[in-house]
Amino acid sequence: MTVFVLGGAQTDFARNYAKEGRGILELFGEVVPTALADAGVSAEDVEVAHVGNLAAELFTGQAQLGGLLVAAVPELDGVPSTRHEAACASGSTAVLAACADLEAGRYDLALVAGVELMRNVDGQRAAEHLGSAAWAGHEAVGAKFPWPAIFADVASAYDERYGLDPGHLGQFAAHAFDRAARNPLAQARDWRFPEGAFGADDELNPLIEGRLRKQDCGRITDGAAAVLLASPAFAERLGGGFPRIAGFGHRTSHIGLTEKLAADGEYLFPHLRGAVVDAYSRAGVAGPDALDVVELHDCFTITGLVALEHLGAAPPGDGGRFIAEGGLDAAGINPGGGLLGLGHPVGATGVRMLHDVARQVTGTAGETQVDGARTALTLNIGGSFTTVVTMVVTA
Repeated sequence: MTVFVLGGAQTDFARNYAKEGRGILELFGEVVPTALADAGVSAEDVEVAHVGNLAAELFTGQAQLGGLLVAAVPELDGVPSTRHEAACASGSTAVLAACADLEAGRYDLALVAGVELMRNVDGQRAAEHLGSAAWAGHEAVGAKFPWPAIFADVASAYDERYGLDPGHLGQFAAHAFDRAARNPLAQARDWRFPEGAFGADDELNPLIEGRLRKQDCGRITDGAAAVLLASPAFAERLGGGFPRIAGFGHRTSHIGLTEKLAADGEYLFPHLRGAVVDAYSRAGVAGPDALDVVELHDCFTITGLVALEHLGAAPPGDGGRFIAEGGLDAAGINPGGGLLGLGHPVGATGVRMLHDVARQVTGTAGETQVDGARTALTLNIGGSFTTVVTMVVTA
């Protein structure tokens, strides 16, 4: 793969745009010009645009987001655009589509913008809207919060196979919020937790669904992220030296969790492991030991633990020990707080991950910088590990 990341931007994930009287139009209008400036290009240079978004129709009644992008940035009028949906992996699939355009030689400069507005409705309604990415009528039927219920089932399946210590999930969450405190754009940067907030105290950390507690669960977030991707020829005209998307993996399995868990193999989700191996192979990376930074999908603590094992950072069933022994810092996992601490505006997450690792490998990540980072990986998951996209980015 020969696609370069020229620059990008994200909005402040702590903001509530509905309370400000703002919406998706304003999210586009803020993040895209900032990303263009960071990349050192103009809107007139952009030849194609791709938008990642899950559920704008449900949250805001708005479809046709490519046209809304032009309304926000009129200089993009006439630029072809496509909206992509793959649940929480929507942003990453938009990135892959842009990469395909550039590699095919159709265009030399692509804009990718991911966006989600979710705090304009109450928490219960938001949970119901997000549940549309599960198998409607088949999963989480009757659950108050569909995704916590489904990922509680993941935790139960993991426990049945390997044994699960809930203390390890609490340690994962504590790490995420600690790292978010360093990130000036993180949703939880100003949050403070009393002693015991990551344990089994039903008042400090109440159960939400099944065995998952409040701090195990990602929060509802408003936000957008954007990146500018370029062909080698365009990057060279700007002087070169940009981070490169060196390889990727992209696999999709059955929408139903039960059906995925029926798969045989060493790993709980063989297609997830396959996507990771695909990325390693395409990038010429030997494995997790070659990575300096990982932006890991942790919409729930159990998601992060499972993903760690499928990366190869720990053997199957040994992710808890890895966490307990300080492996998250040693492996450069989620230095900006991950989805739990930084925030998870669904359609923006995959784009934000790419933006962050590009900053890491160029040494421009500020307070969240991992010293000496040169090779990084993103792992973005949609649904109950249904859609998996992973990318390796090198300096």
